[in-house]
Amino acid sequence: MRSKQQIVELLLNPGVIAVVRAKRADQAVPLAEALVAGGVIAVEITMTTPNAIAAIREASAKLGDRALIGVGTVLDEATCLAAIEAGAQFIVSPICRRELVPIAHKAGLPIMLGAYTPTEAQLAHEAGSDFIKIFPADGLGVNYIKALRAPLPHLKIVPTGGVDLKTISEFLKAGCVAVGAGSSLISKEILEKDDWATLTKTAAAFVQAARSSR
Repeated sequence: MRSKQQIVELLLNPGVIAVVRAKRADQAVPLAEALVAGGVIAVEITMTTPNAIAAIREASAKLGDRALIGVGTVLDEATCLAAIEAGAQFIVSPICRRELVPIAHKAGLPIMLGAYTPTEAQLAHEAGSDFIKIFPADGLGVNYIKALRAPLPHLKIVPTGGVDLKTISEFLKAGCVAVGAGSSLISKEILEKDDWATLTKTAAAFVQAARSSR
C-alpha cells in the first residue's frame, strides 16, 4: 500500500498523467499496459469510460504494483467513494468540488480539483487540493500559466487540454508540476484500432519530452 507522499512523487515523475476516455471498459487494462511500457505510469480512467468503476477495479488489480490507477471526471461524493473502493490511487475532478477533498484525504490519497480562474484555483488550494487542474488549458495557454503563478506561486498546477508533444515542454518550463494528456496521447485512432504499439511509442515520446524539460 503506497502512502500519499509516495503517490504524489510518482505523479510528478515523469509528470505525465494519461487522461483515459476509453470506448470500452475492456480497453482499460491493455491501454494501461501500453502506457506503462512507454513509461507513463499515472493512468487516470475517467468516469466517461463505460463501466468506469469496473475498469478501475480490474486495472488496479492487475497493474497496481506497476502503475498508478486513478479516477477522473469525478463530480460527486458517491463516485469518489466508489472509485476509492475500487482501488483508485488518486482523484481528479474537472471542477472545484471542494467537498471531495476530505474524502480523498481520509483514504490517504491525493486529489486534484479543477479550476479555470485565479479565484477558483486559490479556493481549491485553500480547500486542501494537492494539485490544481487548470482546465481546459488549450484556450488559455502557457502565458496564462505564467501570469497565474506570478501572484500565486504556491499552486501546484497541472494543465489539461492543449498539452501535446509541442507544448509539454513550455508548460513544464512555465512552472507546471505535471501535465494531463488526453487525445494528444491516446488518439481516437488508437482507441478505434486498439493500436497499443503506437500508444507505447507515443507515451515514450511524452516521457522523453517531459524529462528533457526539467
